[in-house]
Amino acid sequence: MDQRLISILACPICKGELIHDKEKHELICKFDGLAFPVRDGIPVMLEGEARALSADERLDK
Repeated sequence: MDQRLISILACPICKGELIHDKEKHELICKFDGLAFPVRDGIPVMLEGEARALSADERLDK
């Protein structure tokens, strides 16, 4: 994913910063505890498509 795109994207729920997890192909919002998938290089910024982070994931990074 393009770093410029990541820098302008924000969480659709809280409008906070997102962290790009390249290994899992996800954009992570630590505040809301959600991971939004990146499919074929396109971020899917829908709350219904996001997965909840586990307690361990929330503490990482």
